Amino acid sequence: MTSRKRPTIADIRANKGKYQYTMMRVENWEELAAAEAAGIDMVSVPPPMLADKNFRKVAPTLFAVPGLALWDNQGTTDDFLRWGYEMMRHGADAVYCAASLGTIRRMADEKIPVIGHVGLIPHFCTWTGGFKAVGKTAESAWEIYKRCRAYEEAGAFGVEIEVVPPEVTEEISKHTSLFLVSMGGGAGGDCQYLFACDVLGTNRGHMPRHSKKYVDLAKEFDRIQELRIKAFKSFVKEVQRGAYPSAPYLVSAPKNEMAELRKKMRASK
Repeated sequence: MTSRKRPTIADIRANKGKYQYTMMRVENWEELAAAEAAGIDMVSVPPPMLADKNFRKVAPTLFAVPGLALWDNQGTTDDFLRWGYEMMRHGADAVYCAASLGTIRRMADEKIPVIGHVGLIPHFCTWTGGFKAVGKTAESAWEIYKRCRAYEEAGAFGVEIEVVPPEVTEEISKHTSLFLVSMGGGAGGDCQYLFACDVLGTNRGHMPRHSKKYVDLAKEFDRIQELRIKAFKSFVKEVQRGAYPSAPYLVSAPKNEMAELRKKMRASK
């Protein structure tokens, strides 16, 4: 039985500037269980996983933030609000939402803790020049700060601040009460956020600069797959040469019962 307590919004706000939280994006039950066992503080999770009745059995102490991509919803404020209600009903501690400030305000008015997004925002990166760092000039850094203030005024609890120079994140943190979830934004944020697929080395595609691989599970999975294929090939060979099934893997009928069966068979002709 764990003695850890799941943090509340009040706890997190009280710890601003005093404690660095850890956050992991998990996509399956094994990753979720590992995050709980490892002492991760927070998880970003697919909404269907959070809605599963087993979620809190696996992750009783994790601060859970379901993330819904903007384009995964129909895009209206009411849709997001209904989704936010549903997630809170299933035990979410906060929700990630990159929709408009009007939508954020409506959700915050209903006391749904919302985490927005500033800096590199994949949904809108065409406006900032593609998948690259944002905030490297005083002007663009100022725009990030203004967006943070707008989120704060709209009632958001926090923002993910992505691929922003660490000096900018640190400076912004001094001037906002928002909980800053740093993904490639440096230690000036209040929380360090990575994806499990990058940490575990299961991502076989592009590795973002801010990501760090702590273990190469993809290599291990390849090794396991080779063992699967080898075992299956051995099975095929044994079947073809009559080596399987053999006596140790079969249950034989008693001789007297077989004799009786044969007698019945002959009589039935």
